[in-house]
Amino acid sequence: MIKTGLLFGSFNPIHIGHIAIAGYMKEFESMDEIWFIVSPRNPFKCPGQLVSPMARLEMIRLAIEEYPAFKVSDIELNMPRPSYTINTMEKLAEVHPGRDFHLIIGTDNIESIGRWKGGKTLLSSYKFLIYPRPGKDISRLHQFSNARLADAPLIEISSSFIRESLKQGKDMRAFVPAGTYSYIEKNRFYAADPG
Repeated sequence: MIKTGLLFGSFNPIHIGHIAIAGYMKEFESMDEIWFIVSPRNPFKCPGQLVSPMARLEMIRLAIEEYPAFKVSDIELNMPRPSYTINTMEKLAEVHPGRDFHLIIGTDNIESIGRWKGGKTLLSSYKFLIYPRPGKDISRLHQFSNARLADAPLIEISSSFIRESLKQGKDMRAFVPAGTYSYIEKNRFYAADPG
């Protein structure tokens, strides 16, 4: 079985925090591959400055091109919307029976996962790798019957921080992979509206 870590998200945009978490899970949690699953839109989030799914796929492709074990998946873009993790997991298991999938989530999702569609099934049927998020309580980790809390470094970078900073005209090259940053600049994603 190919051990495959799944990082779900809008990736609006992908940043070095995402890459660092993926790298940690690959190297320290014995994953063979890490897949970035692009969500059309998180049902719990406001669309805001969400760029097109195809642009976000390209941003990820550019960010991971030097990492052979990292892949980008558009599976949720081809499924009914809104997209739900439980449906995606069922589809992945059907399409890729030879893979041992592990959901990679932050401790910020521990409290909310019970409200997800099929949350109880996810908790009882799938494996989880959980990484720490600053200031998040892990006391409810016991509800995950098949989870491992990774001793990954705390990363406080968020896509919303990067979007807001770009809107203010800040240079965010230190926070976004180089190819992705060039693509963002070229297309003026997240830039302040002129005038």
